[in-house]
Amino acid sequence: MLSDSALKVLYRLDQAGFEAYLVGGCVRDSLLGQVPKDFDVATNATPEQVRGVFRNARIIGRRFRIVHVRFGREIIEVTTFRGGHEGEEAERHAQQSQEGLLLRDNVWGSVDEDAMRRDFTVNALYYSIRDFAIHDWTGGIEDLEHRLLRLIGAPAQRYREDPVRMLRAVRFAARFDFALAEDTEAPLHDYAHLLLQIPPARLFEEVLKLFLSGYALDTFHGLRRYGLFAMLFPATEESFEQLDWALPMVEQALANTDARIRADKPVTPAFLYGALLWPAVVYSTNRLTADGIPPVPAAQQAGQQVIGRQLQHTSIPKRFSLPMREIWDMQLTLPRRRGKRPFQTLAHQRFRAAYDFLLLRESAGELAPGLGDWWTRFQDAGEETQRDMVKEVESGAGSDDDDAEQAAPESLPQPRRKPRRRRRRRGPPQGNE
Repeated sequence: MLSDSALKVLYRLDQAGFEAYLVGGCVRDSLLGQVPKDFDVATNATPEQVRGVFRNARIIGRRFRIVHVRFGREIIEVTTFRGGHEGEEAERHAQQSQEGLLLRDNVWGSVDEDAMRRDFTVNALYYSIRDFAIHDWTGGIEDLEHRLLRLIGAPAQRYREDPVRMLRAVRFAARFDFALAEDTEAPLHDYAHLLLQIPPARLFEEVLKLFLSGYALDTFHGLRRYGLFAMLFPATEESFEQLDWALPMVEQALANTDARIRADKPVTPAFLYGALLWPAVVYSTNRLTADGIPPVPAAQQAGQQVIGRQLQHTSIPKRFSLPMREIWDMQLTLPRRRGKRPFQTLAHQRFRAAYDFLLLRESAGELAPGLGDWWTRFQDAGEETQRDMVKEVESGAGSDDDDAEQAAPESLPQPRRKPRRRRRRRGPPQGNE
């Protein structure tokens, strides 16, 4: 189960006179009978010394200096053993905020000290090629056998050092069906607000890990249980109490995501974020229209408000936010099925995602079923049948507009028609023309 590249790193560091161990998830997953995907190496060599051993290595990071050793597309992450934070050496190479957040940690130590700096006992198992044994300084083997997730050290202190550990606790518990140790679980709800200290860019990456690992629905329930989801998506959490279809929609979206990942099908963060934020957009629009703002400007303002607020919690790169907005906008296009429009819609690059989004809205109860079934049949039909389907829509007086109104709630702006340009009439030739 071990990567050849990871073993090369271990043997070359050993031949250079350094200690080296495989550590973390790769050891944990192997013991659980799962094939590891990522391989981390811990060593007593400093980052500069590691780079001296490998030409294909580079040092990254400031808060935590690590080395990436590249073998083609595979990257082996190498970290130097970290030590405690006592003494003058620690004061020069480690820094914490007043709240206890670990801002910098480049204090080197021994392998047993490094084990105590890890997050959970099951992630602090070290495999050595010198004796082909697993070394356990924290009781990780026993916790693994009992399927128990336990923080190393005082949980309150460890969560303050890095609040993302709370997200990791929920994610690991959902992924491996582990129970949380009592002292590991106890501070979660009271310390959830500490996530607000974490940069939005880092939390975006954590959200992808939470919901794109194949256990999104169970993870979501765990996040809500401890008040963590509200720290990541506050506007969506608020919408759950106002819209009876909001929670079922998010749950169905996450269940669909899990099914696609387990079937080895692609999942785009644009669709995921679109589903997670959609209830917040609808709720925000309803509030604005209740204050007397017309639907179109209310919808535009609501979308901006929701995304602007979300960016304060998790960033959304434009490569995902732009497709997300297209999926939303196409909810207006799908109901309009007259003339050539259905064929143009079918050819749109976001059609499939927008169609799936429409089905999601119907299954959650936001929309009455019908339009999704029409598009299901339209996709599979031949060209002649497609034209007949369009004629049926056109023959139904007002049906197209009614469907558009139903499938495009006040949360979406109405499309603006481009003004037609009038052709200038050219007068009689003048001069030498």
